[in-house]
Amino acid sequence: MKQFLLTLVSCYFSVLALAQTPAINNVTVKGIVIDSAVNKPLGYVTVVLQDAATKTSVKSGLTKDDGSFELKAAEGKTYQLAVAFVGYASKTIPVKLSGNITDLGRIYISASSKQLGEVNITAVRPVMKQEVDRLTYDVTADPESKAISALDMMRKVPLLAVDGDDKIKLKGSGNYKILINGKESALMAKNPSDVLKAMPATNIEKIEVITTPPAKYDAEGLSGIINIITKKNADQGYNGSVNMRYNSIWGPGYNLNATVKQGKFGLSGYAGFGNQNKVNNSNQSSQTQFATQSILAQNSTGSFGGKYKYANAELSYEIDTLNLLTASFELFRGNFNQNSVQYTKQTDKTGAVSQSYTGTSDGTNHDQGTDISVNYQLGFKNIKDELLTASYKYSYGPSNQYTSNVFTDRVNFDALNNPDFRQYNNPGSREHTFQLDYVYPFKKLTLEAGGKVILRNNFNDFQRENLDNNTGEYLSDTAQTNKFNYHQDVYSAYNSYQIKFTKWTAKAGLRLEHTQISADFAGTPLDRGYNNLIPSVSIQRSFKTSSFNFGFTQRIQRPGIYQLNPFVDRSNPKFITTGNPDLRPELNNTFEFTYSNFSKGSINAGLSYAFSNNSIQQISNFQIDKTSSNKLDTVTYTSYQNLGSNKTLGLNLNTNFNITKQFTFSINGQISHIWLKGTYNGKFYTNQGYTGNAFGNLAYKFNGGYRLALDAGFFSGDVALQGKSSAFIFNSYVLSKEFFNKKFTVSLVSNNPYSKYRTYTGYTKTVDFYNSYSGTNPYRNFAIRLNYKFGKLNSEIKKNQRGINNDDTKGGGSKSGGGNQ
Repeated sequence: MKQFLLTLVSCYFSVLALAQTPAINNVTVKGIVIDSAVNKPLGYVTVVLQDAATKTSVKSGLTKDDGSFELKAAEGKTYQLAVAFVGYASKTIPVKLSGNITDLGRIYISASSKQLGEVNITAVRPVMKQEVDRLTYDVTADPESKAISALDMMRKVPLLAVDGDDKIKLKGSGNYKILINGKESALMAKNPSDVLKAMPATNIEKIEVITTPPAKYDAEGLSGIINIITKKNADQGYNGSVNMRYNSIWGPGYNLNATVKQGKFGLSGYAGFGNQNKVNNSNQSSQTQFATQSILAQNSTGSFGGKYKYANAELSYEIDTLNLLTASFELFRGNFNQNSVQYTKQTDKTGAVSQSYTGTSDGTNHDQGTDISVNYQLGFKNIKDELLTASYKYSYGPSNQYTSNVFTDRVNFDALNNPDFRQYNNPGSREHTFQLDYVYPFKKLTLEAGGKVILRNNFNDFQRENLDNNTGEYLSDTAQTNKFNYHQDVYSAYNSYQIKFTKWTAKAGLRLEHTQISADFAGTPLDRGYNNLIPSVSIQRSFKTSSFNFGFTQRIQRPGIYQLNPFVDRSNPKFITTGNPDLRPELNNTFEFTYSNFSKGSINAGLSYAFSNNSIQQISNFQIDKTSSNKLDTVTYTSYQNLGSNKTLGLNLNTNFNITKQFTFSINGQISHIWLKGTYNGKFYTNQGYTGNAFGNLAYKFNGGYRLALDAGFFSGDVALQGKSSAFIFNSYVLSKEFFNKKFTVSLVSNNPYSKYRTYTGYTKTVDFYNSYSGTNPYRNFAIRLNYKFGKLNSEIKKNQRGINNDDTKGGGSKSGGGNQ
């Protein structure tokens, strides 16, 4: 390994030496940008010097407080100057060079209702944008996107955070939905963190955080929606990029991103694969049982690793100017192995050992996900933006999980009542979705209406086999073998309106949903239905360089397969976990108030309040199992329940500044106070506390294509109804160098160099017991990343403006094998 890393570093610095170029003569272009209405200079205006022939950016910068600027470029070319500023019309003027210094004098620009996002200057466009119902983070405008993974990029996005287990949080909550290009994705169906840390950020164009989802979106996702928009703009011809990385802990990964455009046909997509090295971890727990004053202690070591691959493709065919046909395909495959050795000891109040054993568990997990969708879009001759879209989507996501459990060193843990056993758990989901959307624009008003049908089937075929010590064979345990079949059909219709004036924008709508549920488990059928009328309101007041936003919506969280799944996991006989087929949907009310300012860099600050009266909570309690000699043995049983209320008051802040032309600074942070209460098994529980996180980035761009960045962050841990988890910090250093006219980038990454392991702690407290736990995971790691871009393009792939996005079920699933890459 050391020789491999030394070879890569040697190659890196060899390329640096070969990439030096001789000095050339420069010319200077300067001027002053003026607000034409008030005849005053404008500071922090984007100015870009472009090659007049190719329209490519040569040099860019921002005006000073007095409106002045100076840009230097190589002589011998013909240039033009592009000027852009939020709230003002963009302007392009020719540059006639006169000697070494050309003074363009006073350049007047006027106010406009158009946003800067419409200006075609990609070199220095703003990273963040506030719209009436969402925040948008432009990944392509972030230079660090070439050096980090998509999961690392999530830490930079306003309102988002990544905790110590690589789980993504939206406003501190795990109750949200992730979409890919506005559609629910098989890539994100089970373990989104695993997929995103394997995927380079260069695959992504922008990330939208939709805090007040409009009526066209399904009513689920309590905290909101994360919409990841991948790159799909292609030119006539082709282009693409190759990404490779090697991480000292997480192993190698490879990714290809390509687009092709020829006439009416367009194809864009990406594919990747990699090996996740075996990662070792350790865990300890101690449970004090109040009634007997006995102590149950467990210590375990384990490992996790495997292989994965993923792919995404989008096809577009322009039948004519009014008819467009698009299709998409997504695929994910993951094969992972995990094993653990756990020592369990229970002592009575005198300290004597009442029971002990060693358990060895070996398992495999095969995850799959496939999405196929087709969209037809019809335009109309008389009105450009009038659209009718018909869509169909098929999703299939099965899993195959197997675990073998062997017990040795038994003390009062007999093999007759506690045999070695094997567990098979094969959950999955299958969906058919049909959708129709219609958009009609008036002068200042836009009407949207549509309908949707989701036919969803969650299923599981699970069984347990116990070892017969007399024959040495495994026999089926009929009490823990069953099939679970759960149908959830959702029929919905929506109507929304958006009205836009010069300074005010408002969007309001209603969505009516009927949910019909039928299920069969253990021979007990279930058949019930319910209706929900979901309102959403968003209002934006815009100023020259700032805006105020207000939003209100109700959201539904329907339980997902991992929360419904009745499979009983007894891999750890003292701590049993299962789902709950009787869970009901959770209804949440959310209020948002946000201030955004983009005059000098960007500032976004928001206040939110959300409450739910039947929140889905993970809950633990004591249950009695029979053990050897027919004694009663107490075990901890964990499942999900609809319990009481969940209230959250939150404050978030995001800033992004250019301290100088080369030196940038950003911070993304939030803090929330959570109140939880509920009654379970006749016992009343309540908990409250603060949660929060902060992420900061400092970056400096040197001459010659070098860039150095420092990332650091803090995550406070979580608050649950019965406990809390610990805080942690992280840091990362990235050094990158561009070669060959920015086509090839080499990045060296150091994550958490000061800490070899991350230690986490937490506790669960009930009326019956207090359980504390801790563990360690590898933390320090180093990586090298290579990015190469190729091809030439000059037009754009046309895509439909509406499509299917099933954002209506609550996530959950197996643990991430995670880590920064």
